[in-house]
Amino acid sequence: MSTEIGSYDAKTKLPEILRRVEKGESFTITNRGRPIADLVPSRSAQSQQTKRAINNIREMDGKYTISDDAISELKSRGRR
Repeated sequence: MSTEIGSYDAKTKLPEILRRVEKGESFTITNRGRPIADLVPSRSAQSQQTKRAINNIREMDGKYTISDDAISELKSRGRR
């Protein structure tokens, strides 16, 4: 779901909005309450992030080991 933002606010806060879009947020820019444009993260940026994450995982392969107990603990913490 995107956040609505007026065109004036979009203009004056563009650097902040772009940082938020880079982190995955979406915005609908309005003019006098009417939706005009959608500002969404770029698919190519997401693709690059995915590729970097995959490369990082491949580089770590075999360098680190973690026990089954540690994995279970991390999983249970994530469910809180």
